[in-house]
Amino acid sequence: MTIAHRTVKLNDGKLIPALGWGNASSGLLGGGQKSVDTAKLAIASGITHIDTAQLYDTESETGQAVRESGAQGKVWVTTKLSHKEGIADASGVNAAALRKSVEGSLARLGAKPDLLLIHNIDVSAGHIAPLWTALEDLVLDGTLEGVSIGVSNYRPQDIEAVVAVARIVPAVNQFEFHPYTLAHTADLIALQKKHGIATEAYGPLGPLLQHPTGGPVKPVVERIAKARSIAPTDVLLLWVRSKGHVAISGSAKAENLKKLAALDTLEDLTAEEVAQIDEAGRKVHWRRYKDHHSRDFPAPDLPEDA
Repeated sequence: MTIAHRTVKLNDGKLIPALGWGNASSGLLGGGQKSVDTAKLAIASGITHIDTAQLYDTESETGQAVRESGAQGKVWVTTKLSHKEGIADASGVNAAALRKSVEGSLARLGAKPDLLLIHNIDVSAGHIAPLWTALEDLVLDGTLEGVSIGVSNYRPQDIEAVVAVARIVPAVNQFEFHPYTLAHTADLIALQKKHGIATEAYGPLGPLLQHPTGGPVKPVVERIAKARSIAPTDVLLLWVRSKGHVAISGSAKAENLKKLAALDTLEDLTAEEVAQIDEAGRKVHWRRYKDHHSRDFPAPDLPEDA
């Protein structure tokens, strides 16, 4: 059976697969050849979008897996730049360090990625706009020609700062998104929609896999899953897709990789099912990665469980 992979159209015209496999950290995947083999298994399972990062230490393994699988140009590759590379500090943005950081990622991947994001920003440094300008320069001088660029973990004020100077509007903002972040991120997503910036959701399964009890979303998702004869985790991923966002999810288990790839064969949630999950999600504010999206971006006055 040929799977028709779902896509989201970016503001630069590219079509990004609506489901991505998060390449986690080298340690979680076993490192070295184990990480390569896991990525190759993901590709063989039908995954067409791999999300890696400098911080994950899996860029080399990703590039090797794509080449050895004969999937160059067939698998969408996203990577992310880290501030640990010295691209910005108290003295300002270091354009030479940024170039070196980008060139390091290209070398490790063995090719240009399809999408490159600025990862964890230092929100106290005031370098958001200059850093974006320096990244744009690498697109415009040909270093990143053909590469979509975007951001990760940016708050509304960070998006505004970038858009105010942008020659290239970010294609994507990737951040933790699931039903329990709905209330907090509503204004952010509305702002992104205004500027044509796509939302990529990492941690979309948090309510089921990390939340202490599952909260009010769990019984709703389980009811929908039972009616559809699918897994509750599938329901949450379909919920992200139904909102027009890209979902990033990770696993190193062969059975889970196959299930992840097969999500493209599942029917969309109905508007009523989406609304039921939304209603339950808005009763709670909970996130796994509390350092992101918290400083100078107040969380809603909601309990962490209900």
